[in-house]
Amino acid sequence: MKIIVCLKQIIDPEIPTSEFQIDREKLQVVRGKAALVTNIFCENALETALQLRERSGGNITVLSFGSESAEETLRKALAMKADEAVLVVKDGPPDPDPMTVAQVLARAIRKIGNYDLILVGRESGDWGTGQTGGLLAEELNLPCINFVDQIEKRGTGLLVGRQTGEGWEKFNAHPPLVLTITNSETNVPRIPNMTDILAAARQFITRWSIEDLGFSAEEINAGSGYYELVKLETPDQTLNCEFVSGKTLDEKVEDLARRIVEITRTL
Repeated sequence: MKIIVCLKQIIDPEIPTSEFQIDREKLQVVRGKAALVTNIFCENALETALQLRERSGGNITVLSFGSESAEETLRKALAMKADEAVLVVKDGPPDPDPMTVAQVLARAIRKIGNYDLILVGRESGDWGTGQTGGLLAEELNLPCINFVDQIEKRGTGLLVGRQTGEGWEKFNAHPPLVLTITNSETNVPRIPNMTDILAAARQFITRWSIEDLGFSAEEINAGSGYYELVKLETPDQTLNCEFVSGKTLDEKVEDLARRIVEITRTL
């Protein structure tokens, strides 16, 4: 079974707020000193693919559309024992819209060829639109199942389990198809060992430009136009700090309790 896993590199969602900045004119997050990491749901997708290969065999290719820094994400995936890696190098805006991403990934997947399953994370940890999987399936004219956390090979087909608000649903599916993977206790990403990390640092990564896929820089920078980002800002925070008064601990506790009651009454 040939599996392609799409990976996205994002700004670490756990960075301190003091290091998170936005450019209000360009309507984008300033990368600056912020650490870049692999989107966690993409890592869940990769772990799901690795477990499926361990049970049923096959080959895993990891694919990313991003800047040169996305090589780190692909190297980590190779250290986790993905078989091959492809990077479509992107210049220009750091966060193209999901339609543009889906169109680029679709052409890259056709260029890779010979695939059975395409796995993507259910959403990204930066913008969280959760649209790329469905749009990619539409571009490739393939069926798509969302919020998947279980895949089992059954003969020539697959038994696919997906999370819902009421529990789980099971599908009998036949490749090729697109699956968006959600997190569960069964697909927590493994941690590669040092030997595999060192080996991954020497592995070959295929690099394609957007021109190799038939796009122009103007097309990618202009975006698909299917939606428009009109405003991006961080919420303003106002903090008021007051010290409780009193000479003894009991007096301070009493003053604190009184202030809590006063605040509660004003809400």
